[in-house]
Amino acid sequence: MIRYIYGLLLTFVFLQVNAQNITPEQFLGYPLGDKFTFHHQVLEYYKNIAAQNPDRVKLIQYGSTYEGRPLMVAIVASPQNLSRLEDIRSNHLKSIKLTAGVSATGSTSNEKTPAIAWLGYNIHGNEAVSSETAMKVLHELLNKTNTLTQEILKNTVVILDPCSNPDGRERYVSWYNRVQNAVPDVTPFALEHDEPWPGGRFNHYLFDLNRDWAWQTQKETQERVAFYNQWMPHLHADFHEMGSARSYYFPPAAKPYHQDITKWQREFNEILGKNCRKYFDQRNWTYFSKKDYDLFYPSYGDTWPTYNGAIGITYEQGGGGRGGLALSRPDQNDTLTLKSRIEHHYITSLATLETISAQKEKIVSEFINFYDNAVQKPTGSYKTYLIKNQGNEERVRAFSEWLTKQGFEYGITGKSLTLKGTELTNLTEQNIKTETNDLLISAYQPKSNLLKILFEAQPILEDSITYDITSWGLSYLYGLQAYGIKEKLTSSPYQPEKIDNNIPAAKPYAYLARWNSVNGAVFLSELLKRKILVRSSNVPFEANNTSFDAGTLIITKKGNSVYNFDSLVTSLATKHRIKLFPTSTGSVSSGVDYGSDEVVSITPPKVVTLYGEGISTTSLGAVWHYFEQQIKYPLTLISSNKIAQLPLDQVNVLILPDGNYLGILNDKMLTALQDWIKRGGRLIVMENANEAFLNKPGFDISRKMSGPKKNTDPFRKFGARERDESSYSSPGSMYQVTMDTTHPLAFGCGKEYFSIVRNAYGIDYLSEGWNVGYLSETGYKAGFVGNKATEKLKNTLIMGVQKMGQGHVVYLMDDPLFRGMLYNGKILFSNAIFR
Repeated sequence: MIRYIYGLLLTFVFLQVNAQNITPEQFLGYPLGDKFTFHHQVLEYYKNIAAQNPDRVKLIQYGSTYEGRPLMVAIVASPQNLSRLEDIRSNHLKSIKLTAGVSATGSTSNEKTPAIAWLGYNIHGNEAVSSETAMKVLHELLNKTNTLTQEILKNTVVILDPCSNPDGRERYVSWYNRVQNAVPDVTPFALEHDEPWPGGRFNHYLFDLNRDWAWQTQKETQERVAFYNQWMPHLHADFHEMGSARSYYFPPAAKPYHQDITKWQREFNEILGKNCRKYFDQRNWTYFSKKDYDLFYPSYGDTWPTYNGAIGITYEQGGGGRGGLALSRPDQNDTLTLKSRIEHHYITSLATLETISAQKEKIVSEFINFYDNAVQKPTGSYKTYLIKNQGNEERVRAFSEWLTKQGFEYGITGKSLTLKGTELTNLTEQNIKTETNDLLISAYQPKSNLLKILFEAQPILEDSITYDITSWGLSYLYGLQAYGIKEKLTSSPYQPEKIDNNIPAAKPYAYLARWNSVNGAVFLSELLKRKILVRSSNVPFEANNTSFDAGTLIITKKGNSVYNFDSLVTSLATKHRIKLFPTSTGSVSSGVDYGSDEVVSITPPKVVTLYGEGISTTSLGAVWHYFEQQIKYPLTLISSNKIAQLPLDQVNVLILPDGNYLGILNDKMLTALQDWIKRGGRLIVMENANEAFLNKPGFDISRKMSGPKKNTDPFRKFGARERDESSYSSPGSMYQVTMDTTHPLAFGCGKEYFSIVRNAYGIDYLSEGWNVGYLSETGYKAGFVGNKATEKLKNTLIMGVQKMGQGHVVYLMDDPLFRGMLYNGKILFSNAIFR
């Protein structure tokens, strides 16, 4: 009887423990790796575990996606640490001089701050093993019989983000679960290994979220970084997948390392790699390190945290969207399974947490030292950055909003000064006279290291073979007149200029609005949607003793019979922060009057772009996001294979994003496009889409005479092939484009236009059109360019306009919307659309 009761008691205890930590298999009803789990099921599992373990798990929704799916993290800690979680967070931020978001009631406990580790899964949606792994990691962290994970929780607060890109994951999982065989087909050419366009890698707007950490163009990134800044973890690990033929990558990272990565961060890379190797060697798993995945471009999930003082880590598992549930790899004599991929990521997840737990005191003290140095003795020559504000108020305001998102401190000069500083786009030392409202950003602040790296005009490369773009200076990206100053300056609080447009007592003849900001395009978009006639001057002019550049918007009473015209225009301008200049006459003191032929109407265009096979997902995504989320103007997407059925007579602007148009545009379609353009259509051709028009009858675009062919040396070395290829590349370097600023395509872009060059274009100048932007002999500014590519990037067309009958073709060899990074690029693209 006693034995029976004892057995019941053991069973009761087992069921209680099991209820507190139900396995993913028990919850889902199938073993992990037998199928892909939908995002909502992953979150339901997390919610179930959190509800059963309120003393060890706290679930927080930090945002939502464009499609409305929740973005959620689980914070896992020992009961002792979870009970004082807010104290840990607030004390941690205070220790590194960051107090934004710290609770006013946060205590100043003498207890030591534990290490804080953030593991991020599935930022690329079709690298779907990660979210499966995240369930297993959560379960094992709460497994009271696992001595390793219980020791980890004594020393570490663990933040688990099970899916950073739910929209992309659902796109992939929904497709795969529809087409998979009952028994996984391991045949490499089977349908279930042939993910359709656009794939699940990207978010709703087809942006790569893992390249958006610094620029924060996407909703998911903005919300994740805002939450990250509330915690500032000591370590951030990012879990990915790569090509299905590959093995597994873990640190140490490949060169180049950015020069400002600290000695300790480099050491931890080695320590962590050693621990991962131990586990992989025990299991005879293949892997590699120190190749491909470098620590340079500042907008990744490993580099951005690294430049914020953390240990930033990338893990890459062979598989990706092609991997499916199981894939035969004859060259490796194995079958890659989802179960094995889960196990690999699971092992490196625990190895990461084990390493940080063992190094808890060192990692905390080094993190504090990193921020102490940032505040007291920041790296780099410049101790203050100064941004000229006069005439660029709206651009500077947009820049200040970005600074706030990053967590940077800034202000204004508050007084007139005479200083020496280095102009950051040409690196010349100049005498500067400041105005009181010029922006000041001190290097003596907690995030100084990240600030310095993002402002770099010429980042130093230790190796020419890189994974991503090699130049990104903020003065280039925002088109700012920016200076680096070698002395420490104190700033006053910054307040953007207040815009409040009032209707004059005597209602004006017209309202004028400068055209030099992205908000100007938003304002124009809303005016056109409300059927307000807007004109624009093609030449500079002066009115009411005020100078206006070409491109200025002119909104006249004439032609606008809209009810409450004055109140509508002024309220819309105020809403979009556009300062209006009322004028009482149609005459100007210099330039042309508003009735001149040089003052043209801007009619609301019907804009169409292609979506589907052959089109670059990210190029299309940048266009789509620009219309819907930035300028709020209607855009119609059509399938690329339906272009022949497109009723061109109903279209004003057709955009061809970057892509391969070999199967999209045949000779018959090119002829139809020419006829449409001659009738007044506007064709915008981006990047590789231009290949379809090279040397085609009627289109004035051609490639320059090519030089020697690649690899003409018959005795070239096989071992040097990668470096030899790099000599022909420009993976993302910064160039100044020589612009015809009198052309409408260049209106509002300022005197200097910079572009991130990612290809050796070698395109000849237009013979009958306008060569609006081109690279001269001296255009190069920063970043790696191979010596063979350098010659192709001299005297080559970047943007041109060909008049054809009543319409135009706009050739854009470089994408002005690339990753949403280039402020002037957005203005230029607005010109291409509306002018």
